[in-house]
Amino acid sequence: MSRSGGGGRRPDSRHDQPTQAPAPPFQRGTDRGSHYGSGAAPSSSHAASTSTAPAPSSPSISASAPSSSSVSTLVEETEQKLTLAALAAATPPPSSSQAVGFPVRPGFGTVGRKCVVRANHFMVQLAERDIHHYDVSITPWVTSRKINRQIISQLINLYRLTDLGERIPAYDGMKSIYTAGPLPFESKEFIINLPDSDPRPSSSTRLRERQFRVVIRLASKPDLYTLQQFLRRRHFEAPYEVIQVLAVVLRAAPSEKYLTLTVLIKVSLLEWLINEMMNFCIRHTVVGRSFFSTDLGPMGQLGDGVEYWRGYFQSLRPTQMGLSLNIDVSASSFYEPILVTEFVQNYCRDLSHPLSDEVRLKVKKALKGIKVVLTHREYNNSHKITGISSQPMSQLMFTDDSATRMSVIQYFRERYNIALQFTSLPALVAGSEARPIYLPMELSRIVAGQRYAKRLNERQMARANAYNEDTLVNKEFGIQVADDLTSVDARILPAPMLKYHETGREASVNPGFGQWNMINKKMFNGGRVEVWTCVNFSTRLNRDVAFQFCQGLVDMCNSKGMVFNLRPVIPISSSNPNQIEKALVDVHNRTTQQGKQLQLLIIILPDVSGSYGRIKRVCETELGIVSQCCQPRQASRLNMQYFENVALKINVKVGGRNTVLVDAVQKRIPLVTDRPTIIFGADVTHPQPGEDSSPSIAAVVASMDWPEVAKYRGLVSAQAHHEEIIQDLYKSIQDPQRGFVHGGMIRDGVGERQFSQVLLHEMNAIRQACASLEEGYAPPVTFVVVQKRCRTRLFPAENNRCDLTDRSGNILPGTVVDTEICHPTEFDFYLNSHAAIQGTSRPTRYHVLYDENRFTADGLQVLTNNLCYTYARCTRSVSVVPPAYYAYLAAFRARYYIEDETSAGGSTDGNRSTAERNLAIRPLPVIKDNVKDVMFYC
Repeated sequence: MSRSGGGGRRPDSRHDQPTQAPAPPFQRGTDRGSHYGSGAAPSSSHAASTSTAPAPSSPSISASAPSSSSVSTLVEETEQKLTLAALAAATPPPSSSQAVGFPVRPGFGTVGRKCVVRANHFMVQLAERDIHHYDVSITPWVTSRKINRQIISQLINLYRLTDLGERIPAYDGMKSIYTAGPLPFESKEFIINLPDSDPRPSSSTRLRERQFRVVIRLASKPDLYTLQQFLRRRHFEAPYEVIQVLAVVLRAAPSEKYLTLTVLIKVSLLEWLINEMMNFCIRHTVVGRSFFSTDLGPMGQLGDGVEYWRGYFQSLRPTQMGLSLNIDVSASSFYEPILVTEFVQNYCRDLSHPLSDEVRLKVKKALKGIKVVLTHREYNNSHKITGISSQPMSQLMFTDDSATRMSVIQYFRERYNIALQFTSLPALVAGSEARPIYLPMELSRIVAGQRYAKRLNERQMARANAYNEDTLVNKEFGIQVADDLTSVDARILPAPMLKYHETGREASVNPGFGQWNMINKKMFNGGRVEVWTCVNFSTRLNRDVAFQFCQGLVDMCNSKGMVFNLRPVIPISSSNPNQIEKALVDVHNRTTQQGKQLQLLIIILPDVSGSYGRIKRVCETELGIVSQCCQPRQASRLNMQYFENVALKINVKVGGRNTVLVDAVQKRIPLVTDRPTIIFGADVTHPQPGEDSSPSIAAVVASMDWPEVAKYRGLVSAQAHHEEIIQDLYKSIQDPQRGFVHGGMIRDGVGERQFSQVLLHEMNAIRQACASLEEGYAPPVTFVVVQKRCRTRLFPAENNRCDLTDRSGNILPGTVVDTEICHPTEFDFYLNSHAAIQGTSRPTRYHVLYDENRFTADGLQVLTNNLCYTYARCTRSVSVVPPAYYAYLAAFRARYYIEDETSAGGSTDGNRSTAERNLAIRPLPVIKDNVKDVMFYC
């Protein structure tokens, strides 16, 4: 199985042992992503159980319980097997006994036309240095990396030539510094006074200082030799501590770029120092491994109080050629440094009246977690917004320090002689729940440099850096970074033949440039729709347009091979967009009164966005209706291409298949079609930043139609906030009537350092789920991690070669790389399986963590590329293998089921601990059986 898909296989005869060499260990990519994999299907006696997996509330795999000892020992046996896998594959190089072994690369691929591409990887050369790691403790504790960097920068400038022995440390912004040699002490305490002032440029000279106690203690001595041995393939366990040191050094250079301070600071320079620090905070923002600055290019306005800054991402990676610095250009969005009242006007132009509940909720969600400063005071700290008041300021009362009850308006009038203008607006709430602080919106300015982390289309732009000119990077630590992109050997895999229905004029197609069309073709399996109707929630479309739209859509479905009843079960209707739930229930009731089950409900959405999630929740978890939503703007055009696109979605939602691989039908896919095989896809989606009360959503899909492997049934489950490992892959519950019942989900992305944990947990769950079907049943499994957000970019080496580039100037679909920039020993590859519609195409990284099926490099690469042509929703190859893509869609869909619950309400739970939030996780609403039997998420 894979993190974004996968599968397992069962031998033909009982417990047959494969004759091939032992499977090499396998690994997974570093960026966040999903997984997919394959496994043998159970024997025929259990086929029904696995092909009708129910929702998490009822077991997906059920059978009489095997002996408790056979299940309980699986964890220990699996852990032992995974731990010893690397040693079995190659005994001479030693590996840590604590490490889980991933498969070594089974060789390099050879299929496809050879070519050369350029990658945004820059080779790194290291000089011999005696690296020392020191723990840093700052008291009082500071959560802001910016302030931490200011403190350590002040310390370095004051003591570098004396107490630090002329060393220049590299600081990670939190608890560690690294030096290229020992400091003159093993532990030392420093007192640092940091100027503190109002960050506004107009601040006066009224200043004060904050005092911090900084303790530096020797922690360890990372050894560069272990990294050298790893890169030479003489050591299997990646020395993450050493790589982390070098990554911190390379990040420290741009982090400190605008914090170059004079060593001798006089009192008369204090104000200048403060302004420099504030300029740094405003001009350069570090977000994880990315850097954004207003100095890296012009800003752009995105509307709604948001602007974008240019920047770049960097990551240090071990590769077959040695250390590589992966640099990717990017842009990110930031809040504009404007008054909150200006920000609120993006949601409500008239601020003289109270906000509606709907607008108040939107404003609360948009502002929660950002920092503001007050404009009426010469000096003040920033305040982090935790919410907004439920009452307007004209009604808002509080008790001051003298136990006097007064209104917010009265307080600002008497204390600051300020007559507030927008008294109908709510107040911003900061502080704690026990001691809230109320801030008028009109006096609060958004602090610059705060990243806007909500959903937004990203843009790419130019970037530049000069590591070899940096004193810390080049002279102190002896790191040199190449100036040129790395040239990499690649191959272009052929596109697969796709099978359509024999009654069409074209029964098969060989796609070119990653795309094709449905002209002269009929769906491989056309679905049947007998009972359907349509409800129109758009006020701009009259009944005649809705009728014409449905007529055109039904005709298209029939022309492409479906059997679609021309007459709706009840007349097509238009309904009030403010009474959506009532209309849906009414349609359901009118259908059931005729003794029929609605197979499909076509819905023309309201003109105003925001109701899609509610419609899906009601249809799929309350009424048991499979629905197809359409935008009113598209419906009004009566466009044939749009009809065709919607028809593809409808067909798979009613149980059909649009196309399948010719090799699948003819059973010519090694390790997949020669024995019953299930391909799984898994993903975890997390709530947006600031949504502390929302759980993470896990989803698993599994193919149900061997050997075609084109239909995927899905399960979803809520789990702990930002938990990457899927918790419900396997679970056993005590049923009062049936005793112990075994079930679960069987499993986007985790970091490389979590691979071992993910593999142990999820493989154990898979093994227990299989054993619950039949004692001793353990089909061979391949587990692959899919890194969708991979930062590697591949570019044509020659831009003018039409045989090496597509019409947009990108590399061709099917381009695969498993050499130079890939892992030194483990089984991974980069695959560009799609043609980019806009911008630079992004390859996806696939990393094998476990492989009992013993795939060759060509076998897995070709299978992955071919599956990318079977995505049901379009006639294009996609960038991520479809099982992983479907799992993402299912998880994203499930978030709609809880959106109304977690986004409403007046108070915030920002002060609740993670443990408290996790205890409060409620199960997702159960998807109705008739809905989850089909690909409802498409």
